[in-house]
Amino acid sequence: MIVTEIIDIIKKQIPDGSKVNVHGWVKSTRHGGKISFIELNDGSSLKNLQIVAKIEETEDYDQIIKFAKTGSSIMASGILKQTDKSESGFELISSKVSLLKSSDEDYPLQKKEHSLEFLRDIAHLRPRSKTFNAIFKIRSKLAFAIHQYFNENDFIWTATPILTSSDAEGAGDIFTIQESSESPLFDKKAFLTVSGQLHGEAFAQAFKKIYTFGPTFRSEHSHTFRHANEFWMIEPEVAFCDLLQLQILIEDFIKYITKYVTEHCKDELEFFFKEKPFLKERIDTLLTAEYKRVDYIEAIKILNEAVKKGVKFDDGVTEFKFGTDIGTPEERYLCEKVFNCPIFLQNLPLEMKAFYMKQNPKEKWYDGNDKLEGFSGITVAANDLLIPGVGEVIGGSQREDEKKKIEDEAAKRGIDLSSIKWYVDLRKYGYYSSSGFGLGFERMLMVLLELNIRDTIPFPRTPGTLKF
Repeated sequence: MIVTEIIDIIKKQIPDGSKVNVHGWVKSTRHGGKISFIELNDGSSLKNLQIVAKIEETEDYDQIIKFAKTGSSIMASGILKQTDKSESGFELISSKVSLLKSSDEDYPLQKKEHSLEFLRDIAHLRPRSKTFNAIFKIRSKLAFAIHQYFNENDFIWTATPILTSSDAEGAGDIFTIQESSESPLFDKKAFLTVSGQLHGEAFAQAFKKIYTFGPTFRSEHSHTFRHANEFWMIEPEVAFCDLLQLQILIEDFIKYITKYVTEHCKDELEFFFKEKPFLKERIDTLLTAEYKRVDYIEAIKILNEAVKKGVKFDDGVTEFKFGTDIGTPEERYLCEKVFNCPIFLQNLPLEMKAFYMKQNPKEKWYDGNDKLEGFSGITVAANDLLIPGVGEVIGGSQREDEKKKIEDEAAKRGIDLSSIKWYVDLRKYGYYSSSGFGLGFERMLMVLLELNIRDTIPFPRTPGTLKF
């Protein structure tokens, strides 16, 4: 028996009168005296196919009322008919409907609105809801777009380790692997990776253009809508690349993957646009705007002027000095109110960024008096991509190529480089320059769909629970 998928019925526009077999899960049913309507979904499309079962035309009609419960899986055979009354544009006039597997009466996804909080508590079932069907279809297409972009641009995909001996940025919040003290596996402490960047740099020195795309882990006890303890990161690294060239790559990359999703997830995006129409404008901005470059020093001047004019930021900051952290309210003000487009906030204070970032030449340093204690005035060739409606999405930098500068900066911060001596030693062997960025995969989904990070991951790992 040949089974036709609903997506093929919709896309191929199978003619009226075609005989088909379909199977899937019952989303809802309506029963009349001599006719029943079953909304069926097989996972291939966001849209349901309506099964019309008439008492005089459907074999064992009386049994349908008994077994066609929400959540059950069924097989239906019959004749296709085009109609404007069904969201798929078709209905199936059934000659036979058979039960494949029944669903218990306590199936929690009934025909009503369910809150995202409720659905998080049934993560094993929530992919069956329309909302999460759309989310995870978009997630899949977005992942494919990322791989396709790098493949088309001759990047080498690199599988960097999940078990590592270092905290890439020296920021802490790492998971330590518990080992037996009697028979340890390794010669030093092992951690779950927070980034594939350091290992990626080693491969970039051989292949020039590489990227990583894999899971990363943070142990921070944060309950915000942006934070999770397990998430996926995309981290390209390019040798012989400076900050400007990196920014050109970032803009091209974001526009490519966004366009791919808009072209291949039209139904899913329209589903979200109905509830959140502002998303369409955000996506259009990502695709069409010119991404501008703003120095950190210029940004704090703009923000101080805004405060003088009476602008109040939600985080309560009223004065911006060299070294003041520019938070999400300020990031959004810059890209929404001042520049009205995505911006690269660039040339950031050394002490605010990771030890491995390229120190700028002195003409790009800050030599004024209004700087916070402990800040040298040195800036690094780093940037954050800020997007209207969101704030920071991507962080990236040119890497420091001078071995001694890396060693000195690590020493100032109390970072022990013994576990990544190999990384520092790369600078001894033809390391001219390298640049790269990190994009949280789930963060990109949040940009496109305005979601809590818990709703972008099939089985999220956040503080407080490990139910699934």
